[in-house]
Amino acid sequence: MNNNEIKDKLVLALDVEDINEAKKLVDDLSSYIGTFKVGLQLFCGYGLEIINYIKQKNSNFFLDVKLHDIPNTVEHASYNVIKNGANFFNVHATGGIEMMKAARKGADEAAEKYNRKKPLILAVTVLTSISQEVLSNELSNNKTVEEFVIQLAKNAKIAGLNGVVASAKELKAIKRELGSDFKVLTPGIRPKWSLKDDQQRIATPNSAIQDGADFIVLGRAITKAPDRIEAIEKIYEEIKEGK
Repeated sequence: MNNNEIKDKLVLALDVEDINEAKKLVDDLSSYIGTFKVGLQLFCGYGLEIINYIKQKNSNFFLDVKLHDIPNTVEHASYNVIKNGANFFNVHATGGIEMMKAARKGADEAAEKYNRKKPLILAVTVLTSISQEVLSNELSNNKTVEEFVIQLAKNAKIAGLNGVVASAKELKAIKRELGSDFKVLTPGIRPKWSLKDDQQRIATPNSAIQDGADFIVLGRAITKAPDRIEAIEKIYEEIKEGK
């Protein structure tokens, strides 16, 4: 795998408190990172300011706000997400098929109106912070995590979405059940030298890619590193060497 192929798979979570720190991450890492993820933490603080900054740098951005509401609300929110230039975004699969269809409709209408490429929409299945114990005991779900993820992924495909957000533990099963063209973005990625923090279902960058991840989300292993360039270059080497 060459550098461009690696870059296209890498998504960096801009989960930082300060807008200037987020901008510096974009400045420093845009040659290594294919897509910058703007999540709730940053979006609620700085909204379009950080989005416009990423766009000015000609970088892709993933709006990670996990829409989850009645279909009409999600349809209009999805329209505005694409109007503001997102390359892709996500919704919660647990919102149901009709809600996901509404997201597709709103996003596609905006893409057509503003002459943009049809956006990727991914459905969040089970958060990587959710363990089997939490799913069973706190959420009263009698399925295994993998079974529930597959069910939600099938619903997302029925709704016309491009793929899902799921942990690396479910990657092979998703690709087997939904097909290789069904995209999977995998959070909970930790290089071998990094702490797992609050994630429960984690994987290394290389193992996730080998199992079929189309995108992998990097976060604190980079943003909290003393030398961010050194950290991302170590990840590139780890992927190339198959560690």
